[in-house]
Amino acid sequence: MQFLLAFIVVIPLIGAVAALLPAPPGLKGTGPDQAVLRHGVTATGAVLVAALVLAAGFDHDHPSKMQATTDISWIPALDVRIHLGIDGISLPLLVLTALLTFLCALHSYFKPPAGPSPKAFVALLLVLESGTLATFAVLDLLLFFLAFEMVLIPMYFLIARWGGAQRQAAAWKFILYTLLGSVVMLLGLLLIGLKSGTFDMVALATDNGRGLTSSVQVIAVLAIGIGLAVKTPMWPLHSWLPDAHTAAPTVGSVLLAGVLLKMGTYGFVRILLPVAPDGMHTFAPYLAAFAAVGVVYGSLACLALVRPGSKGDLKRLIAYSSVGHMGFVLLGIASMTPTGVNGALFANIAHGLITGLLFFLVGAVKERYGTADLDTLSGATGAALYGRAPRLGGLLAFAAVASLGLPGLAGFWGEMLALFGSFDPAEGLSRPAFLTFMSIAAFGTLLTAAYMLMLVRRVCMGEKREEPRLADVQTYEFASWTPLVALTVLAGLWPAVLLGLTDPAVQKLLAGGKS
Repeated sequence: MQFLLAFIVVIPLIGAVAALLPAPPGLKGTGPDQAVLRHGVTATGAVLVAALVLAAGFDHDHPSKMQATTDISWIPALDVRIHLGIDGISLPLLVLTALLTFLCALHSYFKPPAGPSPKAFVALLLVLESGTLATFAVLDLLLFFLAFEMVLIPMYFLIARWGGAQRQAAAWKFILYTLLGSVVMLLGLLLIGLKSGTFDMVALATDNGRGLTSSVQVIAVLAIGIGLAVKTPMWPLHSWLPDAHTAAPTVGSVLLAGVLLKMGTYGFVRILLPVAPDGMHTFAPYLAAFAAVGVVYGSLACLALVRPGSKGDLKRLIAYSSVGHMGFVLLGIASMTPTGVNGALFANIAHGLITGLLFFLVGAVKERYGTADLDTLSGATGAALYGRAPRLGGLLAFAAVASLGLPGLAGFWGEMLALFGSFDPAEGLSRPAFLTFMSIAAFGTLLTAAYMLMLVRRVCMGEKREEPRLADVQTYEFASWTPLVALTVLAGLWPAVLLGLTDPAVQKLLAGGKS
């Protein structure tokens, strides 16, 4: 198990180096481009298999215990260690990352993104996977920061080199926002490490802030929280996200929404809640307020984009919907209760599955129609996707209703638990204030249903026209999307699969490391 977790983190890096080397003659297939794309599928597939084996070997009777741990001294002078481990909080995110990256590599093999050589594309995809997996596996504050930053450069180049219109501006906006937030976050991490005498996240969580004064905790939460909020993204630090999603290639949007946004919320749960509880108590009402505003703001932005005549872009609409959905995650975290935090973690996974599927589907619609502009797509009455490509239309409708939180699908449980957490927040937090935030966020669910149903009406429905049928779902698309559909249904009908993993770990985390 120890070797397996290290293997999962390191193998993508080795695969990235191998992707840049010439392919052996017997493995080239029809050419070197096909060979390197096949290599990407093989490397990400190996990581996915290893992640599933790790999940199967995980001790599900003790999900609060750190498992598959590696602890090696790296920088003795600062007591920085190569410390890896997983528990019920990090395991689902690890498996989600491995799954989405593999599906992106599989999709790219059959539909390579337009742009430079696939060699660089596959190498960047693997480096991105390694950095994301490391973020969820490391248990040292400085290693967490290094892994957190490791994903920025690959994503920058994926947007800048393989993106669409305005890709350079979107890539620069992405890198500048996230780097500036990370600089502030590093100062907060250093403050915690130097004041407590250790960078070990397990030891810090067990100490539960007792070795840090209240003023140090407040400063640390403010600094680290800004960096994490930019990556989440939290309103009003979200403005880089719509441009990045709109310009990114399909697989870049899938990974950005499905994986990278989770790194910010994971940092709130893994670092700030257990390490600086007093600081979190101070800022929790503000975090909840920003989260509630973000839910409504994201929904209103989507309503404006889906309105006829607004020239709204489909990818931009899904990007703004992410701002709203991640608002529920932050609201659950801000409640500082087991119910709210479990809801936040569940919503994290649900958002990764559903929004990843939505970006795959939007990419397919754009490929078939040649545009993602809603007015161009729908014309006077509607795009009539049900009639022109019925399977694609049905899948888009399924993803839309899953995103709006239909009971029985994955999107419902996380939002409901986050609202329940706000209904009865942790001791010391103002219940009237959180009831207000809960009401605002609940109103946001109604707005979400409105814009998603309007989206289905404009893209899937419409009068039959004398236009040729579009290519319906292809075999490779079916292979890429089916796991996301199946897991969305499974998580919706059997939420105990996830909650059984996260709840004991969350209870221990909030109790100061005590089971």
